[in-house]
Amino acid sequence: MNAVTSLIQEISMNKTHITIIFLAILGLVVTAFGVEGEDKTSAAKVQKATFAGGCFWCMQPPFDRAPGVISTVVGYTGGTTKNPTYEEVSSGRTEHAESIEITFDPTKISYDQLLDIFWRNIDPTTPNRQFADVGTQYRTAIFYHGEEQKKLALESKRKLNQSGKFDSPIATEIVPASTFYPAEEYHQKYYLKNSAHYKAYRKGSGREGYLKKTWGDEAEH
Repeated sequence: MNAVTSLIQEISMNKTHITIIFLAILGLVVTAFGVEGEDKTSAAKVQKATFAGGCFWCMQPPFDRAPGVISTVVGYTGGTTKNPTYEEVSSGRTEHAESIEITFDPTKISYDQLLDIFWRNIDPTTPNRQFADVGTQYRTAIFYHGEEQKKLALESKRKLNQSGKFDSPIATEIVPASTFYPAEEYHQKYYLKNSAHYKAYRKGSGREGYLKKTWGDEAEH
């Protein structure tokens, strides 16, 4: 009888151990394919867009206000100099352009919509300048991330050229994205950090008047 009791107790303990091991394995599976899988799905939704539109102070506000845009960073791209400073880029010798990198959720805002915001905040007909700012560092450009963005950008440019909106052809470059170097912290969200100077510059440079004349209410996003 004691032998039978011992056997039952041993079987019971083994079942308990098996149950514990099973639950532990199940927990690992849930962690690997549940939580981590969810993070990967969320991360897969996020995309980047990169544009150059002259002074990057003026390019950040319209994209910051757009629903679906997660974040924006102004900086330098399109050149060969590594880790350039503002002073170096301003010299025009780095081949970089003042630019903005946008992180967005394509389920809330499309790349086409970002392109519309871009076109309505620049003068796309002037090569190597934007309003009062002259030099290759102030050129306009679309730096595409992948073939789909390239296709959409080319089609958008074609439509704008054929729209009759401008007397001169569109000079904006459409080129592959390369390393993006964030600008110094004092340039980030400059329109919020020094709003009075930003507004004076935007108006004094001629950008504000040009956009209102060209696009009317559509210039405001």
